[in-house]
Amino acid sequence: MSEDGRDAVVVDVVRTTLGKRGGALAHWHPADLLGFALSSLVERTGVDPEQVDDVIGGCVTQVGEQGTNVTRNAWVAAGLPQQVPATTVDRQCGSSQQAMHFAAAGVKAGHYDMVVACGVEMMSRVPLAANARGGTGPFPPSFLDRIDGRLWAQFRVAQVLADRWGVSRRDMDEYALESHRRAAASWDDGRFAAEALPVPLKGEDGKVSGGFLESDEGIRRNGSMEALSGLAPAQSWEPETAPDITAGNSSQMTDGASAMLIVERSVAERLGLPVRARFAHATVAADDAAIVLSAPVPATQRLLDRSGMTVDQFDAVECNEAFAAIPLMWLRAFPIDPGRLNPCGGAIAMGHPLGASGVRLAATLINHLEATGGRYGFQTMCEGGGQANATVIERLG
Repeated sequence: MSEDGRDAVVVDVVRTTLGKRGGALAHWHPADLLGFALSSLVERTGVDPEQVDDVIGGCVTQVGEQGTNVTRNAWVAAGLPQQVPATTVDRQCGSSQQAMHFAAAGVKAGHYDMVVACGVEMMSRVPLAANARGGTGPFPPSFLDRIDGRLWAQFRVAQVLADRWGVSRRDMDEYALESHRRAAASWDDGRFAAEALPVPLKGEDGKVSGGFLESDEGIRRNGSMEALSGLAPAQSWEPETAPDITAGNSSQMTDGASAMLIVERSVAERLGLPVRARFAHATVAADDAAIVLSAPVPATQRLLDRSGMTVDQFDAVECNEAFAAIPLMWLRAFPIDPGRLNPCGGAIAMGHPLGASGVRLAATLINHLEATGGRYGFQTMCEGGGQANATVIERLG
């Protein structure tokens, strides 16, 4: 809550069911898929969309169909009021979590009364790193000098962190298998139905073809340690530098979108909107720009230092499963009951639609707190460039 009593609360949060790369959602234009999430959020909450002060979206590969401010394009394409502005931010995989931070901070500062944080990534249609093409690339010699030439693929970085924190191949494979089990169980017990929007299927012509993607497409129910242990390294070049990182213990490339309505608390109460949760604390941190996946640890520590909280107060933790090594690294640094870490599964099972994942994590976290009666939830994720966001959400509803 700000000094003048303003509080940023979550009225509702949704995400689409998630499609595999080249799978069920591949024929959706990114702006249309995000527009579907945005219009669904407006419909579920019953708010007058003209009262929305701003729409802040996350997207990583902002080129081609995801270029030219995909958030604004999505809002307009969905038939929502053109008088409402929108912008798109890029903090790599944490883009929509950063959108949440910007939105909540704007509400607390009095810049907004009602704002949407959202995100999208269509990895079927806009390939990862497509925005790194052109000229000599995004990393000049001066940058490479600062990182001592360690411009490594994330597979190798994940291996470096696994080795640093004593995480074995077996640890990662067991974790991956459990992620799929938990995600499948969350669908089976109906928990994901509260957050996930079934998405109409489209044909190659972009027209609705009948049927829906009713659940996350990437979840594997028949996995085994035998199958996981037999997988080759995901990094086909120089495999000896990342021998334990496989497709099985890494996140999936995925299509998806997500959206959250954030409102100043007194405004929500005056409008009769549900007050599900509030932003209790938030921060961002950075670490080694070459070891790009390590920052969830210093980001978490910074949040604990600034808030005075301890990890024991977190009833659930969402640490994005970019690679199994990352939540296991976090667990080594901040030991808690493993059952509280990604209790509904994560990106290894459901997939990681980069720009949408931050709000997706929050949707899963809030719904889990409501289902279990927990009070505080924490989320963090590694981000390109060696950064991480960290957020504490307090359940109110």
